Amino acid sequence: MKVALITGITGQDGSYLAELLLEKGYMVHGIKRRSSLFNTDRIDHLYQDPHHPEQRLKLHYGDLTDAMNLTRIIQECQPDEIYNLGAMSHVAVSFDTPEYVGNVDGLGTLRILEAVRILGLEKKTRIYQASTSELYGGMPENKNDKGFYDENSPFYPRSPYGVAKIYGFWITKNYREAYDMFACNGILFNHESPRRGETFVTRKITRAVAKIALGLQEKFYLGNLEAKRDWGHAKDYVRMMWMILQAEQPEDWVIATGVTKTVREFVRMAFGEVGIELEFKGVGVDEKGYIKSINHEVYTAATNIEQQKTNIDLAIGKEVLSVDPTYFRPTEVDLLIGDPTKAKEKLGWVPEHDLASLVKDMMQGDVTLMKKDVDLLKAGHEILKQAE
Repeated sequence: MKVALITGITGQDGSYLAELLLEKGYMVHGIKRRSSLFNTDRIDHLYQDPHHPEQRLKLHYGDLTDAMNLTRIIQECQPDEIYNLGAMSHVAVSFDTPEYVGNVDGLGTLRILEAVRILGLEKKTRIYQASTSELYGGMPENKNDKGFYDENSPFYPRSPYGVAKIYGFWITKNYREAYDMFACNGILFNHESPRRGETFVTRKITRAVAKIALGLQEKFYLGNLEAKRDWGHAKDYVRMMWMILQAEQPEDWVIATGVTKTVREFVRMAFGEVGIELEFKGVGVDEKGYIKSINHEVYTAATNIEQQKTNIDLAIGKEVLSVDPTYFRPTEVDLLIGDPTKAKEKLGWVPEHDLASLVKDMMQGDVTLMKKDVDLLKAGHEILKQAE
């Protein structure tokens, strides 16, 4: 039985990867940070009692800032594969916590590589390092002749997160060449799912749209609506992570869809899933989104609510979105689009989800989630009012 160790197992990617590896018969170890609250929501459905005789999922308390702890866990697990998915991955927040991001996302990668080397596991343990499209910084001069970013495109990170991740990228490559380790970087472009963190822009959008459609929220605020991203489904991307470590030779790979859309278009698509067509007026910080029309048949099918028979305010012309400059980044990345040609040609990776199916999946998940709040209010209970 193969043994895998996942840092960041409680995150979006970690939870999907754990599912995949368990399906493939792995023994899966995961590292989670200690908290006074349960922070395992995404993997609770995978939980196994430690007393179970055939337990194949085991969690360890740990942190990427603690080298001794990481070394002990790796020594105990003796993993065949390590997937380093743990990170402080919120780009905007990285400007507020640059030192912490450097410690976790940069030096955390070094600590794992060095632990494997010190323990003499260089020939046994294959390592996947979760790199990021933020390495490119969205600079137009970095693109290849097809207008995409690929494995040979120069890096120009535009955030403390990107800078920290560039250290992780190069130290992984250095250990591969210096110590003949099977260590690979997966340069992941944006990947989303119903399990995406609530403060990331796509999930912020789908949660807000679901709330507005169900009468739980009047409007919401976003930053740069012109920003373009290459969005894929996390399920497709974790499958590629596994494929990378099954390859014959350790290499670095771009994981992307090769299609880019603006944040504004993502908003349109999300509202479309509940039958609402938006109209945008204004420019820059003065741009706003208004309800243009409602397809009541689609709305009812999506929400199981006949909107015309309720007091939910979805009037034509209602303002549901505004731009807030607070959400602008000090250095903005306007365009990210990746070239997955190498992954498709050499490993046969083909995404199973397009952007439309991704948005549908996320909207269905958040409508279902927010309907629980509707039921609580109907029963006379209070609901959480979380800041997004």
